[in-house]
Amino acid sequence: MTTSEITTGNDRPHTGGTPSINTSDSPQLASPAGHYSHIATHRGVAYISGQLPVTPDGSPLAGEPFEAQARQVLSNLDVCLATAGTSRERLISVTVYVTDIGDWPAFDQVYKEWLGASRPARAVAGARELHYGSAVEVHAVAALD
Repeated sequence: MTTSEITTGNDRPHTGGTPSINTSDSPQLASPAGHYSHIATHRGVAYISGQLPVTPDGSPLAGEPFEAQARQVLSNLDVCLATAGTSRERLISVTVYVTDIGDWPAFDQVYKEWLGASRPARAVAGARELHYGSAVEVHAVAALD
């Protein structure tokens, strides 16, 4: 077994048994509130942690209208994609969690405007509850190459 470089949290190198896994946090977003990184990259793929409607200064938007929450989530996703060196046009898969499936059409409209002609694979799941009382959360996978 060979040991490869792994980086965690703000690209600090560590050694471990898996090849070239890099993790980082975007300096343009609030620091993660738990034990995770905003972004993990491996073999030309960026895995973006679930993004909530939280402003860059860390303020949750749970009390705001659904569309405002959805736009903030997608803005946060854009920041993570840019930090990883990719963009929304390179999205492979998107998973969306909503606490009220009745909000799905509103999310789909905001998402369609944000994404344009791109159509990555997508899943939608109803969630009973999300962190900070949020109405929506989005996790994504994007190509780097």
